[in-house]
Amino acid sequence: MLYPYIKLMQNSILQEIIRAKKNGQKLLAVLLDPDKINLTAIKETIVKINKSKADYIFIGGSTVAKGLTGKCVLKIKQYTKTPIILFPGDYSQLTADIDAVLFLSLISSRNPEYLIEQQIKSVPFLEKHQVECIPTGYILIDGGTTTATQKVSNTSPISQKDIQQIEHTALAGQYLGQQLIYLEAGSGATIPVSEIIIKKTAQICSIPIIVGGGLRSKDTIEKAFASGADLIVIGTAFEENDFFLDSL
Repeated sequence: MLYPYIKLMQNSILQEIIRAKKNGQKLLAVLLDPDKINLTAIKETIVKINKSKADYIFIGGSTVAKGLTGKCVLKIKQYTKTPIILFPGDYSQLTADIDAVLFLSLISSRNPEYLIEQQIKSVPFLEKHQVECIPTGYILIDGGTTTATQKVSNTSPISQKDIQQIEHTALAGQYLGQQLIYLEAGSGATIPVSEIIIKKTAQICSIPIIVGGGLRSKDTIEKAFASGADLIVIGTAFEENDFFLDSL
């Protein structure tokens, strides 16, 4: 019954991220959405990721057909040794073949379904399978467009003007025991999380900060890192241009 907690204490992925933060090492993840993956061409996609500076492959989407995530993970693992971390839209995306799962709580929302209900629904799976479980405070921030996360979770993002609310939400997540804070502008965001938000969140929190959404250039990524992001997630930029990683 206590296995997910024990796994947290003995994990490898979370400790890698914490160690990197302490050493000032910046990390990069490429996000793959199972709904957008062409399995017949996955080898070429993964070869490009293998040649890049990516430390992790994140996989997941807001809405994914049941069983598809597991099929994609197994296919990806044929061509890479890069750790695969599940970034799930809901509990149905869980699969035993991942290296870790971000155990997300959408702490920017007030919808219990994504604060605690999805997490409860995932417990039977986590009790049965040996999956590293990383508690992550997920904060949706306005990225200038209506995102899939916003639609599916039926929640509103926090305005980038409300910096104090973002700071307090992130710190509340840390006080609740979250091990990572994820600042997310959303897939397809036209405006990335601002440098000042990243900086202030990194200053107020002692745990690693993940930043994703709207990061479409080397310059914006470097600025996010310089502002205090510990791990950057690239999704849409790679989907639209599979040579994007070559520029980093």
